[in-house]
Amino acid sequence: MKKLFAEFFGTYWLVFGGCGSALFAAGYPDLGIGFAGVALAFGLTVLTMAYAVGHISGGHFNPAVSIGLWAGGRFEAKDLISYIVSQCAGAILAAGTLYLILRGKPGFAIENTKAGAFASNGFGAFSPDGYSMESAFLAEMILTMFFLIIILGATDKLANGRFAGIAIGLGLTLIHLISIPITNTSVNPARSLSQAIFAGGEPLSQVWLFWLAPIIGAVLGGFVYKTLLEKKTEE
Repeated sequence: MKKLFAEFFGTYWLVFGGCGSALFAAGYPDLGIGFAGVALAFGLTVLTMAYAVGHISGGHFNPAVSIGLWAGGRFEAKDLISYIVSQCAGAILAAGTLYLILRGKPGFAIENTKAGAFASNGFGAFSPDGYSMESAFLAEMILTMFFLIIILGATDKLANGRFAGIAIGLGLTLIHLISIPITNTSVNPARSLSQAIFAGGEPLSQVWLFWLAPIIGAVLGGFVYKTLLEKKTEE
């Protein structure tokens, strides 16, 4: 149960900190943190929780990461469902908390006819810069694949594990710097689901892509690292 609570709280912090920075601070008049600030915020949530609870659960905070670690031979299939449920529960509770806070601002309303509504992900008219479904799918798949390669490499038994959280956190920051204009950056199905539930409308109908593409990318990343990059004992 401690592992599941660690995943719950870690994913809660990722959504609250990352999506919260987008909702509260990205466009704040004159002092907004912008895309770069939001990218850094997502990276910092993973970095901080990797050191806070990573030693308890492995610090996945992302269904695609759990699946990718399984594909890479680092995680047991029997724990997948419980981890994914915990991650989604943490993400949804975080989104609910963000919603309750935003309700305290006069005139608040979720405009789910526009890109990025409630920090949701999207493609086509719901992409921040109008990227197509195909572009969004490719970006999410490739970026998640490399995220898994970073995670597997940084946590390899031959790597310096003390710095794994830094590499992973900065990796997620870079991913957001690349792809916020494309999809508002997912690479995390739980993060996408939580925001889409509260946004509703088209963002919710598009959430399938932000499950499918990251999961495929994660499996590819796990397979690539395990078969092509991981140093075997006999080597």
